[in-house]
Amino acid sequence: MRVLVAGLIGGLVMFVWGVAAHMALPLGQVGMRQPVAENAVLAALPQALGEQPGIFLLPSIDPDRAGDPEVAKAYSAKSLASPFAFIVYQPRGTDLMAMGPQIAGQWLSDTLAALAALAALAALAALALAFVFSLAGGGMRRRLALAAAVAGFGWLSLLVPYWNWYRFPLDFTLAALIEQVLGWLLAGAAMAWWIGRHERAPGR
Repeated sequence: MRVLVAGLIGGLVMFVWGVAAHMALPLGQVGMRQPVAENAVLAALPQALGEQPGIFLLPSIDPDRAGDPEVAKAYSAKSLASPFAFIVYQPRGTDLMAMGPQIAGQWLSDTLAALAALAALAALAALALAFVFSLAGGGMRRRLALAAAVAGFGWLSLLVPYWNWYRFPLDFTLAALIEQVLGWLLAGAAMAWWIGRHERAPGR
């Protein structure tokens, strides 16, 4: 039960930090730019991308023809001469100011992430891996270090590949690292405090 409560506390702290990072701090807007001619781009999207939602990389190549040397050569030349775009496309709009479902989803995601981190620690401890066990049970500093390591793992496994493959801006990627590490340090501190107070309690 105390692990479940710790996960709920960690998820709540991470969620509150995310709200602050995006609403009160500039971290949520780093790397984002306002388009020069938004209406022209929006008007062109349905004709250019069609009626099916999806993710588009521009310029694109048909995977079935990528093995053709002539097609690959032409695509290489076009890639050098063209802008690059990574587009998450929805042909039908939604009210972007009505963020209730997204906020609820973010809270749920943060809470599940906190519970998953605690479950991973419990599983590692159960395997009796001495080094990791010492990290998991070695006081506030080591628990915070482990929380930062978890944040770094998530950043390296998700955001860095997006920067590498999909050309996400470097400043956007670095800002995400700061947001994740600081957020999970705060959440980790809250979870470590909660679990630590139970470990120190008499009769436990």
